[in-house]
Amino acid sequence: MARKIVLVTGASRGIGKAIAVKFAKKGYGVAINCVKNEECLLQTKKEIESFQVPCLAYVGDMGDSGSCEEFFKMVRKRLGSPDVIVNNAGISYIGLLQDMSDGDWDRIIRTNLTSVFNCCRQAIPDMIGAKAGKIINISSVWGVAGASCEVAYSATKGGVNTFTKALAKELGPSNIQVNAVACGAIDTEMNQWMEEDELISLIEEIPSGRLGKAEEVADLVYHLAYKSNYLTGQIISLDGGWI
Repeated sequence: MARKIVLVTGASRGIGKAIAVKFAKKGYGVAINCVKNEECLLQTKKEIESFQVPCLAYVGDMGDSGSCEEFFKMVRKRLGSPDVIVNNAGISYIGLLQDMSDGDWDRIIRTNLTSVFNCCRQAIPDMIGAKAGKIINISSVWGVAGASCEVAYSATKGGVNTFTKALAKELGPSNIQVNAVACGAIDTEMNQWMEEDELISLIEEIPSGRLGKAEEVADLVYHLAYKSNYLTGQIISLDGGWI
């Protein structure tokens, strides 16, 4: 039986790294990407390979169609066509919308939303040919509820959510499932900007009484990839009951 392949964007650290390592533990060949932190990405690659599975690491912007196409060509050549795509690459922006520059807006749209489009466009033809595939997009509860001072981020994640629902309908007849995980407050570097009192106040708002763990996101993503062929077009909140 051929080894299955997973491709994870934004995998140098945090949620993306946890997802990539989870699939490696389950015997998948793994393709990982980040936009600039090559040292961390290679550390992730080394950890993945410790589970005796092949790993391809690529540094490049998945919001750029040329870089995305190059990455997928390398993956197909060295590992094979991906069975699972996890669109995890993402950045945040904290601040008033009126203070946001054109460059900041373009960057967050490209990173959080255009990258999802580019990766899906590359993956879909092979998945249709195989009559099988899983696409899992990492979103946020702010894509459902919206967050003050995170308007652009909320807009990109809301876009990911409706993208997920629409693409699931489009690909359902080809036995390709598309779902999104809307994360709440997860204990990663993205949340380390908060002062201790802000963090305490946040945790008090969460019924589960704690931040989520990257490994918990990875467990859910793997479940969506491994089973649930009838589950598609869903935005699944993983937030400890917060929102």
